[in-house]
Amino acid sequence: MEVEFHPLVRGDVLEAARKYYDISPRLAGEFDVELKATIAKAAENPLRFHPTGEGFRRANLKRFPYHFLYDVQPARIRILVVRHHRRHPDFGLDRR
Repeated sequence: MEVEFHPLVRGDVLEAARKYYDISPRLAGEFDVELKATIAKAAENPLRFHPTGEGFRRANLKRFPYHFLYDVQPARIRILVVRHHRRHPDFGLDRR
């Protein structure tokens, strides 16, 4: 299944990666690998991750305190936001 990204997702990912890069470039790379692997799992089986009350699905990263919300569409998933678990629950919900 195809993966589409909301234009602001790039900024979400860069913000998180910079925080980890400041700690260790290796850690930033590991964050990137885990994020990409979780996105691939969502694309492989879009219903794998649990639904949210907003009509999206939420995929949690295992090692890092981040998750992304995505919308399941007929031929693709659309990732709307990548955010820290402590981010306000409404952050990114206005992205459609």
